[in-house]
Amino acid sequence: MIKAFSCIVKDFSAIFERDPAARGIFGWLEVLLTYSGFHAIVSHRICHTLHRWKIPLIPRLLSQLTRFLSGIEIHPGATIGEGFFIDHGMGVVIGETTEIGTNVTLFQGVTLGGTGKQKTKRHPTLGNNVVVGTGAKILGNITIGDNSYIGANAVVIKDVPANSTIVGVPGRITKQDGKKIDTSLDHKHILDPVMQQIEELKSRIEKLEEK
Repeated sequence: MIKAFSCIVKDFSAIFERDPAARGIFGWLEVLLTYSGFHAIVSHRICHTLHRWKIPLIPRLLSQLTRFLSGIEIHPGATIGEGFFIDHGMGVVIGETTEIGTNVTLFQGVTLGGTGKQKTKRHPTLGNNVVVGTGAKILGNITIGDNSYIGANAVVIKDVPANSTIVGVPGRITKQDGKKIDTSLDHKHILDPVMQQIEELKSRIEKLEEK
């Protein structure tokens, strides 16, 4: 339980690092009273501890109560690192065998879901410093590498290497001018790999026409 409390403190601090709305002299009080994402992760820290202690039924009941109150469903079995931040959060679903690293950010409508009916690992593993945009779906026993950015509404069903940006359905890797991705939550500047290829083809055609 001490470890859970330590994680909660770091989850609380993460909100002020990543959410510009959390400010002002009473910002801490506003977060404590009104941030459903924070309420959900506090509940999960408790439920996960009870789950590890193999206490039956109670963890699931508490998680379902949290789902009713916050609109966020996190299975007690999910393993979540410290510094976790859910922004807004309505509609977020995190499955039982999900594993999440440190300093990860999820936006509303994100699903970390399973595939198949096997009772082994069937949900995704997210590395450290991963950002998952609004409405994105990451499905199955796949791994999202450290520092990766999953764009809004992307559907990811394959492993993603570290320092990648993924957009589209199905998710495709796009490069940010050959540089490491920017995890500053600036969604509108995420590049579309399909449009990148079209622009490259147009440029090549124009050069051929000039010749």
